[in-house]
Amino acid sequence: MKNNFLYILFTFFATSLFAQTSDSLTVKNEAKAIVVNDTISAKDEYRPLAPAKAAFYSAVVPGLGQAYNKKYWKIPIIYAGMAAGVYFYKQQDDDYNRFRDAYKRRLAGYSDDEFQGISNDRLINAQKSAQKNKSISVIVTIAFYLLNVVDANVDAHLKQYEVSEDLSLRPNFNYNEFNAKPQYGMSLTYRFK
Repeated sequence: MKNNFLYILFTFFATSLFAQTSDSLTVKNEAKAIVVNDTISAKDEYRPLAPAKAAFYSAVVPGLGQAYNKKYWKIPIIYAGMAAGVYFYKQQDDDYNRFRDAYKRRLAGYSDDEFQGISNDRLINAQKSAQKNKSISVIVTIAFYLLNVVDANVDAHLKQYEVSEDLSLRPNFNYNEFNAKPQYGMSLTYRFK
């Protein structure tokens, strides 16, 4: 028994002596990760020049930026707005020319124009009104053109903005413990990522 005790004592001191002389300490650090399968589809890569490209395409050919953004339903609206502006410009220009030609013929001494029951002052006012309507038609056409460019740019920006598909609207039923009555409600869940 004495030999066993000496053996244990010697082993204890020997290991503690060698353990104290060792300067290196090795620690194994294992990082653990939690992997959760998500139902969100893979995100497209971020393209910072996509909005500028879409705006450029729409500036060159109206509607091309919307085609680039795959918003094809907007193209007929753009062309309908621009076509309406051009149509009304042409109509008002024809009316202006008719009023002006009739007024010039009256100043030249002719009385056989198509506006025989209208006075000269009314012809002048009709010319001013047609000129004003021509200007409004040009403004409408330019506004639809600029709206086309801005829409393509904004739509391309918003296309790159990631919104989770986890938008839920669920009924909420709680039991009120104080008055022993159920409480009904709706909860809207939306997560920003």
